[in-house]
Amino acid sequence: MIITAIDNSEFGKASMIIDNLDSKKCMVKIGSVAFNSSGHKLIHYAAEKGFKIFLDLKLHDIPNTVKKSIEGLTSLPISMLTIHTSGGKNMMLAAMEAVSNTKIKVFGVTALTSLSDQDTKNIYNRSTPEQVNTMLDLAVSAEINGVVCSPYELELVKRRQNLLSITPGIRLQSLNDDQKRVMTPKEAIDLGADYLVIGRPITSAPDISKALDEIYTSIQ
Repeated sequence: MIITAIDNSEFGKASMIIDNLDSKKCMVKIGSVAFNSSGHKLIHYAAEKGFKIFLDLKLHDIPNTVKKSIEGLTSLPISMLTIHTSGGKNMMLAAMEAVSNTKIKVFGVTALTSLSDQDTKNIYNRSTPEQVNTMLDLAVSAEINGVVCSPYELELVKRRQNLLSITPGIRLQSLNDDQKRVMTPKEAIDLGADYLVIGRPITSAPDISKALDEIYTSIQ
């Protein structure tokens, strides 16, 4: 399943992108950039257009704060949301408790796709695979629904049969941008990705609808 990332601070631009997408071919991701400027309005707009919504706020705080934050979001028409696995098992358990009476799935971010292997060594004193493996063990212990990881860590996720995967860092070609661990849509699907987050290759395309169609066809 393709998830198109809506990362615009202007409601007009974000709604225009949504108008050019097909709810039968993708979900939409609303991250902090869009949410902080027109969050609830944009979520309801996308839902009225028939889209399932992935709210990507990457919550990371003490367990009680994360729980209350999620409780404040559960009335919105969202299907999935994100937290940081590095917040620890108790924080993840609190997140799961907050969605317990809903159909919302909780996904934990393992290591941001903007981080290189040297970055993870500097920050966590571990290689990227080692860091992701540790976060996956925590995610399994907290029984969250899935994780967010780069395509290069999908093999590690598939060793845990009870975790779904959301995979950002999807590129049709090298763009020399802020994403370090990237792969094409077909490559990521072949490695077992459940959801692909694709932003700029669709939203910055001259023809948004055509770009989505081409990527959708390529992974069928």
